[in-house]
Amino acid sequence: MKLYDYLPSGNSYKVRLLMSYLGISYEWVNLDIHKGETQTAGFKSKNPVGQIPLLELADGRRIAESNAIIYFLAEGTPYWPKNAFDQAKCLQWMFYEQYKHEPSIAVSRFIHNYAMEQRKDELPVLTKKGYLALDVMEDHLADNLWFVFSDSGGDGRSIADVALYAYTHVAGEGGFDLSKYPNIMAWLDRFSDHPRHIRITDKPT
Repeated sequence: MKLYDYLPSGNSYKVRLLMSYLGISYEWVNLDIHKGETQTAGFKSKNPVGQIPLLELADGRRIAESNAIIYFLAEGTPYWPKNAFDQAKCLQWMFYEQYKHEPSIAVSRFIHNYAMEQRKDELPVLTKKGYLALDVMEDHLADNLWFVFSDSGGDGRSIADVALYAYTHVAGEGGFDLSKYPNIMAWLDRFSDHPRHIRITDKPT
């Protein structure tokens, strides 16, 4: 398989992280989104949306959208629950991540790192929404070790945790203070305690 990727991207990191946990080997193609490398005709012929991550299978078929990719990779593994209710709950948290969490926390991180002068006026609203998203996570984790307990033979974590971990663990780069969220902090420690854990800055070898 071939993964078209951008190293700092939390959405791409989800895929790299799960592939590492599952011990999947792949060819890594890093594309610099700031240089327009995902907007070329060649890349858009593979993904017309012009976004990473993009997973290309050995037979040439391709899957875009990070949560769709990790779903594809997780099916039949300990990271995807067996029963329909927990599968639906897993999807519920993954939709939450893309609709409530990522648009505020990831975008705030982007502005802080790349567009502070141009977009700093957006930060007050994004910060408020980001803290509301973290509040929901904190409340859930008060009574749960994981976002959805997977019954498929692993330690309990699922791709719902993978999806939410990616941008939560770097929320500080977007100006969010995670120290006020002890349950999230404990969950981040639990999640990263994996023999195949990789950091977002680790280049695939």
